[in-house]
Amino acid sequence: MAALLAERAASLSLAGRHSTTLRSFEGFRASAPRFTVHVCRQPAQTVRRPPLRIECARVGGVEIPNQKRIEYSLQYIFGVGHTTAKAILVETGIENKRTRELSEEELTNLREEVDKYTVEGDLRRFNALNIKRLRDIGCYRGRRHAVGLPVHGQRTKTNARTRKGKIKTMPGKKK
Repeated sequence: MAALLAERAASLSLAGRHSTTLRSFEGFRASAPRFTVHVCRQPAQTVRRPPLRIECARVGGVEIPNQKRIEYSLQYIFGVGHTTAKAILVETGIENKRTRELSEEELTNLREEVDKYTVEGDLRRFNALNIKRLRDIGCYRGRRHAVGLPVHGQRTKTNARTRKGKIKTMPGKKK
């Protein structure tokens, strides 16, 4: 069987093509004897692909959804909420239509207006630096951030599970 396959593979060989051993050729068993076989590679067939569609528009470094209205699509940008999204639409004079219906000119105006706000990475960096400053000066809020407890005066005897994490049971801690 192996000899028959080796002959068939040898008949397909072409000079200068990729060569491999019989062991790695078409998943042969490791017990097959070693022969050098030249494998013929066929030219890649052209694949028919559907025409390109724009799935999302990129505004403020974020891909906003195509099927939603602009007022709600803009809220996918960190730092843009409902009020800010409405203000951006008023400033640009764009009506609240679906994102896919926007022209290139309207998208450009939208991008320029969003760039006037502190959003995404800059806003995250700004918040992180403020928290770092509070921790460095050692104030009450900074110490609460460092320990991972609620910062704004919430109770911690019960609740506060979001900040404290999962309950760690203490042995011998009963009333």
